[in-house]
Amino acid sequence: MKTPLPEFLVRGAERIPSPCCGTSMKVMGTRDRKSKDSSGETKVYNIRRLGCVNCGRIHHELPDFLVPYKRYEAECIEKVLTDSLHHDVAADDSTLFRWLNWFTSFVDYWLGCLRSIMLRTSQGKNPVNLSSEGSLSALQRIGRLVGNAPRWLTRIVRPIVNDNLWLHTRSAFLSEGN
Repeated sequence: MKTPLPEFLVRGAERIPSPCCGTSMKVMGTRDRKSKDSSGETKVYNIRRLGCVNCGRIHHELPDFLVPYKRYEAECIEKVLTDSLHHDVAADDSTLFRWLNWFTSFVDYWLGCLRSIMLRTSQGKNPVNLSSEGSLSALQRIGRLVGNAPRWLTRIVRPIVNDNLWLHTRSAFLSEGN
């Protein structure tokens, strides 16, 4: 199957500080990033590769509707996580299963990251009371911090990525000789 040409150029309007150390970044080039929408159609976005002028690490400028290391748009993943039985996302069962496992395995880490970010910002002055959290579902616990209105997944991803706390979740299989 032929790879589609980039349909969209993604460019941020604001100065983007490095998630590593907060210094400025310079444009190092671009790369194509594919994603699928809820119908299963592949879209290609041309995103910028940015280099930290201090430490030299390279970062990719992802729009809010993309989740690092995921091939479907955030809205698709969010629909399945919100209601795994009633959604219109064209993805196979193994993909849906992996999303649910991914969410379950990272939700406590994300909650910790979000609490830490809140404490370091002005939002930490009135922290959310989380004392009765044990009886709540993962979505309810997340909802107490970021709300349960649409785009809640984006409200989790963006601050964690921008604070350089997003964990690399891709898996690679290497042979013994590599």
